[in-house]
Amino acid sequence: MTRVAAVDCGTNSIRLLVADCDPATGELVDLDRRMTIVRLGQGVDRTGRLAPEALERTFAACREYAAVIKEHGAERLRFVATSASRDAENRDEFVQGVLDILGVEPEVISGDQEAEFSFTGATKELTGSDHLDKPYLVVDIGGGSTEFVVGEEHVRAARSVDVGCVRMTERHLVHEGAVSDPPSAEQIAAMRADIERSLDLAEETVPLREARTLVGLAGSVTTVSAIAQELPEYDSARIHHSRVSHDRVREITDWLLHSTHAERAAVPSMHPGRVDVIAAGALVLLSIMERIGAEEVVVSEHDILDGIAWSVA
Repeated sequence: MTRVAAVDCGTNSIRLLVADCDPATGELVDLDRRMTIVRLGQGVDRTGRLAPEALERTFAACREYAAVIKEHGAERLRFVATSASRDAENRDEFVQGVLDILGVEPEVISGDQEAEFSFTGATKELTGSDHLDKPYLVVDIGGGSTEFVVGEEHVRAARSVDVGCVRMTERHLVHEGAVSDPPSAEQIAAMRADIERSLDLAEETVPLREARTLVGLAGSVTTVSAIAQELPEYDSARIHHSRVSHDRVREITDWLLHSTHAERAAVPSMHPGRVDVIAAGALVLLSIMERIGAEEVVVSEHDILDGIAWSVA
């Protein structure tokens, strides 16, 4: 076993996994897995820069993670940064801050690399399964981008497009500085059209409709599963490898788009940091399911973070 640490810093959240990995057997044992909503991508779509307060929230989480990594004695650490830090003019400030705190330089990876890690993390334990048809379509719905990957045991085609729950919310659901509560029909229609254009882009590279099993990753998808199961609290074990039907995703998305902030916040499994962006994330998922004719989505708690850990091991 090799003890490794992996950090995934996205547009909305930063996550840590410390795990023991055995590449020979394909076994990965979690020692610590945690997530902090830092909204690093706050305003990036509009300003092109990482906001000072967003950087400080991210650095505070890094200091917490440094203590956890030291406590567990991880032998190796890899820090991967995704959409928000790819887009920012002041990315050097972000890189230096992470280097000072964690001792490693964040790798600002491409969308294709991001997709590769997501596919590995999501499907490594599904490979050889006789109850899920191949090829898989893995979709990782993040804050600023969504990755689409089609493959069997390995990636066949991948594409990252700039559609995510934070980006769609900021672009379409904000009016006079605040998220609409609830959004208007015109706002929803504009967001849906934007998502459809992004799916057109994805289909130029990835044969989405060839997929026989849709695997959904990241917080928007896992939260939809938690709502579908009416969980009294967020429960990773119940969510991992759960299946949510197309009809249920449509019902939940419709409710989220027409609910108020207070109604969404009252959902017991809802992370406070997702209350304002979950409706957009759910609409991305629904749009994908409708595009490919998926009857259900298989939800995975194992994603890019696990793929990063495997790459270190």
